[in-house]
Amino acid sequence: MRKIARLFATAALIGWLLGAGTVIAAPTDGASEVQVSAGFFHTQGSDSGSLNADLSYGYYLTPGWQLGIRQALNYNFIDDNRDFWLASTTPFVNYNFRVTDIIVPYLGGFIGLVWNDRDATGTIGPQAGVKFFVHDSTFLNLGYRYEFFFSRIDAIDNNASHGNHVFNVGIGFTWGGAPSTARP
Repeated sequence: MRKIARLFATAALIGWLLGAGTVIAAPTDGASEVQVSAGFFHTQGSDSGSLNADLSYGYYLTPGWQLGIRQALNYNFIDDNRDFWLASTTPFVNYNFRVTDIIVPYLGGFIGLVWNDRDATGTIGPQAGVKFFVHDSTFLNLGYRYEFFFSRIDAIDNNASHGNHVFNVGIGFTWGGAPSTARP
């Protein structure tokens, strides 16, 4: 948990330092966004590890409201056993809070499908994060989501405390939309 707190503190410091620049990049009406993030985990001395990757596309209805879809893959490598993978396809909605033109925190939710070669189930949950714009159309993202799973809508409450915590660090790009209004 300390590593995660240190990561967020480092990202906040970088965002603050970059905030002194002249980037005016927060998303505008009609803008599109694509984001890529990935990670790898392997415990020293163990016989297993995992690779995860996310790819998402979002469309800004307003500078605040964003609709999108995310495709994620988690692949577990297990020595002397069958490897295991999960993919998820999840539409999402986020609200982006414009703190500055460079620092844009967001809060939202998603619902979708988790599947592999053996099974499929539903997933739903909240998500939050912060985008740090480092260029007019490029940002670094620190994100978190909680995924819980269900096979029937009425079983969602029973599974709310048996989910996955997912932290990700990624890079994103925005394009299009209404012209940005530069501040003097």
